[in-house]
Amino acid sequence: MKAKINNSEIQLVQGDITEQTTDAIVNAANAHLILGEGVAGAIRRKGGPQIQAECDQIGGTPVGTAVITSGGQLKATHVIHAVGPRMGEGDEDQKLRNATVNSLKLADQKGLRSLSFPAISTGIFGYPVDRCASTMLGAVVDYLKGTTGLHQVVFCLFSADVLAAFQKEMEGLAQSGFSIQK
Repeated sequence: MKAKINNSEIQLVQGDITEQTTDAIVNAANAHLILGEGVAGAIRRKGGPQIQAECDQIGGTPVGTAVITSGGQLKATHVIHAVGPRMGEGDEDQKLRNATVNSLKLADQKGLRSLSFPAISTGIFGYPVDRCASTMLGAVVDYLKGTTGLHQVVFCLFSADVLAAFQKEMEGLAQSGFSIQK
């Protein structure tokens, strides 16, 4: 499923984010930037030790923020490490929105034209998938309505049920005035 907003496109796909060929992929990071399990572990395994070494040099970043490293041996040339919230810590929706927007801003600052997001915080951090879809897609749509050099934002979702939740949310958002292609 695709949606056009100004000169940018949002695309929803099911797959392995480490196989994406966008300029950057987004890692669902923890505040210590330790590439352990889930999306981060897959990035570490496929991208090689260089990415963790660069994260170690950065040292960490607070919830709601994002930092960038190289893509190591990945197809993407960069990894944006966005720290989403853990359920129960408070103000989770705003923190996830901030992590999403800060990733987009960082991509723009680095002159990137495309990036791929996972469903941030929905794994071990326990954030509900439907709320994630609403929060992240809403943040991306709002961001792309402004001035940006981004031409493509992909949501690369690992499972069919997560993809379905994002598709349902995008169909709802499309009623606000942009077209979607299935």
